[in-house]
Parts: sequence; C-alpha cells; structure tokens
Amino acid sequence: MKNQNTTLKIDGIDKEILRNLMEDARRPILEIARKVGISGAAIHQRLRKIEASGLIAGSKFIIDPKILGYKTMAFVGVFLDKAVSNPKAVKELKEIPEVIECHYTTGNWSIFIKILCKDNEHLMNVLNKNIQAIEGVSRTETFISLDQQIDRQINI
Repeated sequence: MKNQNTTLKIDGIDKEILRNLMEDARRPILEIARKVGISGAAIHQRLRKIEASGLIAGSKFIIDPKILGYKTMAFVGVFLDKAVSNPKAVKELKEIPEVIECHYTTGNWSIFIKILCKDNEHLMNVLNKNIQAIEGVSRTETFISLDQQIDRQINI
C-alpha cells in the first residue's frame, strides 16, 4: 500500500481519463483515447502510473441491493463498554453479511456501521441477535435511511 500522505500530481489528460472510467469502468480504452486525443498505448501507460501510485485499485461492478430485496438501509452507532473491545467487535461485525461499512469514529459512538437489510423485521433481528450480542457492545443507536439522495465519488 502506498503512503497516503503523498499527494499524486495528475494533469488534465489524467483527469479526463479518470472521469471517463469513473463514469463507466468498462468504456473501451480506444474510445477514451479518441476522445482525449492520445494513443491507446499512452492511456495504458498513464493508467499503470496512476494505479502504481495507489490512486486507483481495479474496478468493480455496482450491485443494486434493492433488486435482491434489500430495501432497508440503516446506520448504527455502536457503543462499546471499553475501547479495548474494538478489535474483537470489528472482527465479529465482519462476520455479519448485512454490515457493509464499519468506521472507527470520534464522537458518541466507538464504531459507526452501515447495514443493509430486507425490511425492518430483518433489521431488528440483525440488531438484536447479531450486533447487540457481540461481547463488549453495551448498546446501539440506529438511524434508518429513508432515501439516499447523493451517491458519488470525489470530484476529479
């Protein structure tokens, strides 16, 4: 993993390449090359440099969880009885498939997680039977998302 304190310098062509790929990671390199006005080989060379820097790490497909029946998104603040419980709690949270993000935070909670469930009953079961059953978890605070209004990456 690259040093995250190092800032990568990218030029306008790099930005244009990245914008195209962020919009559609399956866009053909030659199509991007024609748009940008450089050769496909030059695009590949720039992408290798950018990837080596750690700025990008592969590509992925985005799954729409609603199509699979996961219609309830919630954010859960997890209170731990003591800070030393964090590594063990995170290890157990990794075993719960509905937990899709986990953050170590400042503020009221020790851990802040994002979970996807099929409905409110599924959410209640995950909270009661899985998350609150983790040793060291003293309580949770749950916020159900009614609608995700912004979903984007950092602007390049």
